[in-house]
Amino acid sequence: MSRIADAFARLRAERRTGLVAFLTVGHPSVEDTLRLVPALIEGGADIIELAIPFSDPLAEGPSIQRSSHQALLNGVTPGVCLEVAGKLRAQGVTAPLIFMGYYNPLLAYGLEDFCHDAAQVGADGLITVDLPPEESHPLRDACRRNGLDLIYLLAPTSTDERIELVAGLASGFVYCVSVTGVTGAREELPKALSSFVNRVRAHIALPMAVGFGISKPKHFRAVGRIAEAAVIGSAIIDEIDRSDPSQTVGKVKRYAEVVTGRRRAAR
Repeated sequence: MSRIADAFARLRAERRTGLVAFLTVGHPSVEDTLRLVPALIEGGADIIELAIPFSDPLAEGPSIQRSSHQALLNGVTPGVCLEVAGKLRAQGVTAPLIFMGYYNPLLAYGLEDFCHDAAQVGADGLITVDLPPEESHPLRDACRRNGLDLIYLLAPTSTDERIELVAGLASGFVYCVSVTGVTGAREELPKALSSFVNRVRAHIALPMAVGFGISKPKHFRAVGRIAEAAVIGSAIIDEIDRSDPSQTVGKVKRYAEVVTGRRRAAR
């Protein structure tokens, strides 16, 4: 069983909602990423998304755009991201690690080479935000040859035909985008989210993770009623950016504890 499948099996057995926590590799620095991943896991994260910074992150709102820009200024490349994953495994991180990024950097690196190298450093899967499923077969085949899950995104605008197509391609889990927009913390989740997730579930047996706009404990609880996991990214980036550098690790860990319900929010 893959680490991703094992994580969702554990969530089912424990009857709890999973937290997929997003960090941009190299924001604020590579050294910070190596400290923040274990802190998020200690705080309750079950799966870690490691974002490969890109110059044109079209699906991202201001927070993740800002983090990607900072990481690029720090010289972070796909090769550096692979090194970071390897160092996390060497540090003893056992949670699933998923690379999230855009197709251009992977294509430039070489699809087969990237998938091979990702597997070698202990990664478990890929999310490629701007790759349509109709054009995903080369990357999907490279992932399969190297034992990686390719995780597809579906949006509220996805047709039943598109959902059915993804059903025949996806592995690991399916990422359900909660809104027709970019990433970013929001006050409320869309009222139609439940019906959208149920429509996806009618076609796909894999676990569902819901992302985009999730930032508060009430969001996490609401997602847990309709899906197996919630993805949180922008809110974590915002927590990092507003923290004193000496307190960032502790604050990020506490944020994960609060959002998952392990710790009560301070009044």
